[in-house]
Amino acid sequence: HINRAFSKKKKNIPEINNQLTGTAIVFRENKIVFSSDVPKNIIFVKFGIGEELFLQTLTVRFMLETMLALKNNDMRKIPGYDPEPVEKLKKLQRSLIQRNAAGSDVKLRVSLDNLLSANQVGRWWIVGSSWSGAPMISEQEHKSVGEGQFTAKVLELARKQRMNTEVRRNIFCVLMTSEDYLDAFDKLLRMGLKDKQEREIVHVLMDCCLQEKSFNGFYAVLGEKFCAHNRRFQITFQFSLWDKFRELSNLPARTFNNLIQLVTLFLQKKCFSLSLLKVIEFGELDKAKVRFLRQVLTRLLTDTEPEDVIGIFSRISGIPQLRMLREGLKLFISHFLLKSAAPQDASLTERARIATQAMEAKEAKVKL
Repeated sequence: HINRAFSKKKKNIPEINNQLTGTAIVFRENKIVFSSDVPKNIIFVKFGIGEELFLQTLTVRFMLETMLALKNNDMRKIPGYDPEPVEKLKKLQRSLIQRNAAGSDVKLRVSLDNLLSANQVGRWWIVGSSWSGAPMISEQEHKSVGEGQFTAKVLELARKQRMNTEVRRNIFCVLMTSEDYLDAFDKLLRMGLKDKQEREIVHVLMDCCLQEKSFNGFYAVLGEKFCAHNRRFQITFQFSLWDKFRELSNLPARTFNNLIQLVTLFLQKKCFSLSLLKVIEFGELDKAKVRFLRQVLTRLLTDTEPEDVIGIFSRISGIPQLRMLREGLKLFISHFLLKSAAPQDASLTERARIATQAMEAKEAKVKL
């Protein structure tokens, strides 16, 4: 645009000034620079005037100063330059994109059959387009995970496990018939569940994990995958685990042991920090809670490398809201773990010392 304005027989200097001011943001963001002689040389050649006459023309001088400001990347000297509106629009665009990405899945599930039969039944995925008999998305979802895909044996097992809604039954059957955790993860996402139905994935997964005769790491790895996929699943897991913590004294032995191993793996894989234990009142510990905490912390300290122990316990260091949790863990480690540990178990004592120092690390730096 600037070159086109220069090439006109009658040079429109105000137009060039407006274009230079408007392109200041583009020049700055794309790091477009001028050599030291470019502004003057361009103007002298295009206008064919001498320097003295050139400097006497205020509008042309104003244009030269604008170009020099662009060259020196000094946007403050450009009159009318205000990047704030553009930056606001960019922030708004980013927030809209992030909101859509973090919210519900907006992808249209157009199947191959829909595309092949578009000329006969219409294109239902286009707004305002007519269609006749084209299946809607919800029908496609039910068809993709309907009961017809599962054997009578699996459906009977779902009934015994009290999967009394269609959503819970379909989730359970997918878990039982998947080849591995990646296959289960992909199939469960393709079910297209929303809101409350989506949370059933976590609830069914927890029920299946805790009811196994012996702990099955499949559910822990699948849970880790969902936690990494979206924070919504992590929050649902957290509340579900908190509900179990409140019922520790009433849990059967099998469920109790599976819960210990599930929580330990979640902490080792850093799906959660030790703040997961903040709902446990250390001042009102009963036998079930003491047993639960002793086994979880013992597994964390003995089955984890020292570097990972530091990483796990340092995640709650220096956070004012977790001060009571840190004090409770330190007291529990010293009173229930170390006092009851065998004298020859030097490894546990050393790991406990490392864990305690990791929880105090950031606090010491703040005090200094």
